[in-house]
Amino acid sequence: MKLSETPIPGAYLVEYEPFTDDRGWFARTYDRDKLTRLGLDPAVVQCSTSFNTRAGTLRGMHWQEQPHGEVKHVRCTRGAIFDVMLDMRPDSPAYCRWYGVELTPDNGRAFYIPVDVAHGFQTLVDGSEVSYLISQEYAPDAARGVRFDDPAFGIEWPEPPDGERHMSERDRTYPDFEP
Repeated sequence: MKLSETPIPGAYLVEYEPFTDDRGWFARTYDRDKLTRLGLDPAVVQCSTSFNTRAGTLRGMHWQEQPHGEVKHVRCTRGAIFDVMLDMRPDSPAYCRWYGVELTPDNGRAFYIPVDVAHGFQTLVDGSEVSYLISQEYAPDAARGVRFDDPAFGIEWPEPPDGERHMSERDRTYPDFEP
């Protein structure tokens, strides 16, 4: 697997390097030693999956506040998503900046998202599934979020195929962010 740093410090685009033959392909999707050599947190405490029935489903933007901050390794295992990370670290040169890419099983991409960087995605097709490797246990009291369309961030989401975003009430109604 190849890791390329994104405009968000400490966050990486992970690209799988498949070995292909007449049977199909094989690729490493996680490498603890490689992450450690780069000074990244290789811990995996929980694995989660999100299945999304409809295109235009938007989940995010979420993170966990310290001391429960979590690293996430996120990949799309079925369908297609526009995946976004948003730097919520006040001391970061990328504070309040976002970075997003399309993740699909075919393009072999994933995100390594560091602590205190919010994450969200919008599905691009029906039946999309997202897999997460997470470095900390979920702590409901540490859960934080900001609104997907908050003008403080200017995230450029794709237009949903049917013109409607399918979201939780919580994600739709976060108050305006005040740095």
